[in-house]
Amino acid sequence: MKFKQILPIVVLAGLTALFSFKVWRQLDSNPPIVAASVANASTPPQEASAALWNALLLNVKNDQPQSLAAFKGQIVVVNFWASWCGPCVEEMPLLAQLHDQYANKGVQFIGIGVDSEKNVKAFLEKVPITYPIYISGFGGTELARNLGNTAGALPFTAVIDTQGKVRLTKLGPIQPAELQKTLDALIN
Repeated sequence: MKFKQILPIVVLAGLTALFSFKVWRQLDSNPPIVAASVANASTPPQEASAALWNALLLNVKNDQPQSLAAFKGQIVVVNFWASWCGPCVEEMPLLAQLHDQYANKGVQFIGIGVDSEKNVKAFLEKVPITYPIYISGFGGTELARNLGNTAGALPFTAVIDTQGKVRLTKLGPIQPAELQKTLDALIN
């Protein structure tokens, strides 16, 4: 290969490394409050949801650390997302619509930002979301992994029933019909 052929590849690799480093530094510079005791990836689903309920996360609404224990015993849709994740950002308004649709049917949606507080708050100023948002930082990746996200990628959504069983997991953007089918079955 000639130098002119290799140069674009080297430049692209350098830019990718720089971007990855900047994202990592931004997330790392504002360490979040996260998970008290987190189970490991081989944890049974009920214990995985117990780890979620015990996690201590930053509540965006009041800037206070809070456990998710208040949601235990409800049908809960947990969405792990980040402001730098394009598919996450695209699906959040849809999730807000579904939250509004199912709110009076006993279903609670929760967003967990696997991101920095600064990024999450900046995003929410632009895109209002009607369901509670919490910040986990990178610790949210481990919480999501315990719920079935073995790839550690985003977005990731899990539906937990009133008994704490994980009934649906979806890596990647959620399909509304699939989520509605699961929720309707749990409500009836």
